[in-house]
Amino acid sequence: MSEPVIAIYDIGKTNKKLILFDRDYKVIHEESRTFREITDEDGYAAEDLTRVCQWVKKSFKDIKKRDDLDIKAANVSAYGASLVHLDEKGFPATPLYNYLKPFPEDLANQFYDKYGGREEFSMQTASPVLGMLNSGLQLYWLKYKKPEAFARIKRTLHLPQYFAYLLHKKPFSEITSIGCHTALWDFRNDRSHDWVYEEKLTSLFPPIVSTYSFKTVRSKLRSIKCGVGMHDSSAALVPYLLGFRDPFVLISTGTWNITLNPFNQEPLTREELKRDCLNFMDYRGSAVKASRAFLGKEHDYQVQRIAAHFHKAEDYHHHLALDKEILLTLLRSNHTEAKKFYPQMMQGTGPMPEYTGPENDLSLFSSFEEAYHQLMLDIVSIQITSLKLAKGVSKPGKIFVSGGFCKNALFLQLLASFYKDAALYVADLDGASALGAALVMHRHWNRESSLDHLFEQFKLIPPVALGELNQYQLVSQ
Repeated sequence: MSEPVIAIYDIGKTNKKLILFDRDYKVIHEESRTFREITDEDGYAAEDLTRVCQWVKKSFKDIKKRDDLDIKAANVSAYGASLVHLDEKGFPATPLYNYLKPFPEDLANQFYDKYGGREEFSMQTASPVLGMLNSGLQLYWLKYKKPEAFARIKRTLHLPQYFAYLLHKKPFSEITSIGCHTALWDFRNDRSHDWVYEEKLTSLFPPIVSTYSFKTVRSKLRSIKCGVGMHDSSAALVPYLLGFRDPFVLISTGTWNITLNPFNQEPLTREELKRDCLNFMDYRGSAVKASRAFLGKEHDYQVQRIAAHFHKAEDYHHHLALDKEILLTLLRSNHTEAKKFYPQMMQGTGPMPEYTGPENDLSLFSSFEEAYHQLMLDIVSIQITSLKLAKGVSKPGKIFVSGGFCKNALFLQLLASFYKDAALYVADLDGASALGAALVMHRHWNRESSLDHLFEQFKLIPPVALGELNQYQLVSQ
């Protein structure tokens, strides 16, 4: 007898995954792919959208043929700040532009001069000035810098909705994708911002539908309810909103560490915006205070430096546990300032834009272990600042950490030791973003199963019993 499952495409910036969950939301199959980047017409790195699409279509076709699986539903979780522009035949009209691609300064000045200035516009849209990361401005850039390409565009989809479109062939807009620092949404008036109307862009976007929405895909073999896709950070929040009513904060870690607080309803301040704090939208359409730090990228960059200097494999740090003696050596060092790892991947941005400086001299460290402990002290320092920004005046009793840093004992124990205002838990959920995209489909395919067991898998992280930590002054304090 075939097993009922839901298929989720979890499209990250680096890894693309197909994950199958059973009725208890246990992962029974996972396929992961990476694709080499190509370049756009300007020579800037870009996603190879054609190859990713080929993999999505083929893998979906293959799993539908499997006799041992009964694919009841499907959905998509994907990274934000990216748009796919379709021509009149429904094919991509432009490359999938990288959200890190520089935005022309002259065009930025033209835009903000016309629409109220950078600060006021950012307050209205709950989006710091982020260039291409404000994905709505990609359309403005195309309109004024690449008019021939812009003329070919008949429909624009956010990336999660595009991959959902590949499954069910229906174009939709969806609120978690619109509400992630796109500069498209007026959070004060709960509608598209005036500039979207003035630039006559509204016709390019499909109707907005609920995150719970789906379209049924029928074939000779089966009928599959396919969701409309959602932004991955908002998807990662879904299991916690379903499982916990008391205030909490979620730190979703990966390339970006995004701290999400659905219980902080304070309006964004100008200072928060300067520190890369913004609003996301959750699957219910409510604003979520969020702060971001490029910590996964920073960590990987610095680990490469340390590994090369000490002639270690780049995965050497995976085997390291917190060493109290090394911490004591660092905390008592006369060269603490010189040893600090100043961010290189996020200089001038993030929760501590003023915390910048040159690369440190790795010869000051006696070993890989010592250098890595110092790196984690500095990464946790930035994370705590990001946490405090999202927390605001709210008093969450729990902090959940999900994603890549869950496997990093140093990160977790240092965070628990320096931030004692709430209990820190590792969220041992299989593929949090993919799980969230599956759970919004729960009512459509899986009414027989309870979700209670999902929320019994959290591990409490105890603080480190080391008195000297209390005297150490993090950069964020």
